Amino acid sequence: MQYLHNFGAYFLMVIEMFRKPTKWSVMKKLILKDIDDLVIGSIGIVSFIAFFVGGVITIQTALNIDNPLIPKSLVGFATRQSILLEFAPTFISIIMAGKVGSFITSSIGTMRVTEQIDALEVMGINSINYLILPKVVALTLYPFVISIAMFLGIFGGYTACVLGGYATSEDFITGVQLDFIPFHIVYAFLKTFVFAFILATVPSYYGYYMKGGALEVGQASTSSFVWTSVAIILLNYILTQLLLS
Repeated sequence: MQYLHNFGAYFLMVIEMFRKPTKWSVMKKLILKDIDDLVIGSIGIVSFIAFFVGGVITIQTALNIDNPLIPKSLVGFATRQSILLEFAPTFISIIMAGKVGSFITSSIGTMRVTEQIDALEVMGINSINYLILPKVVALTLYPFVISIAMFLGIFGGYTACVLGGYATSEDFITGVQLDFIPFHIVYAFLKTFVFAFILATVPSYYGYYMKGGALEVGQASTSSFVWTSVAIILLNYILTQLLLS
């Protein structure tokens, strides 16, 4: 019953987010600040992780291909498929649930603890719209971060493959181009938009509705990371079933 209550409160929060909008001149500043905090601030860690994990995927793939009859271009093909379909959109989003999600929960939760949200309500401002909608709008640029992860993941795989001597540059590039299906890019970005919405709203819910003091802010951040990750994994399964089967 508690889970149903939480889902109902989350659903009502999402609806309330679009009611009684904040003035555009104020909203624009909030959106730009959230773009800087949530999107631009994530590019560094995403780039670092994507490059080296792409290299690891390539090395593991190459080491498991020990049959001389299997072409070396398969290394590039497997790296591309792994990064485009799962690693970049899904696993980067789970990592961002820790970074971005915890930031959102702690920042809104701190405002709740220090009664800043109550002050917004007293001034007649729709605090849910004021605090959460800018984050949702800012994270519509999240696919840009994922596209960087895709590129650097494949480039990291290429670098590891060539420097490690697992295959030639030509073989890897041939594998990357092999049997490319453009819809896989569409599928990856559709997932990314859904995950971006989850990354913005679930941590906001845990921050907005938290009760207690500073200790509870940390507990709310932990809960938001867990449930954001669970939601991403479940939606990943559902979207894959709907879009690829």
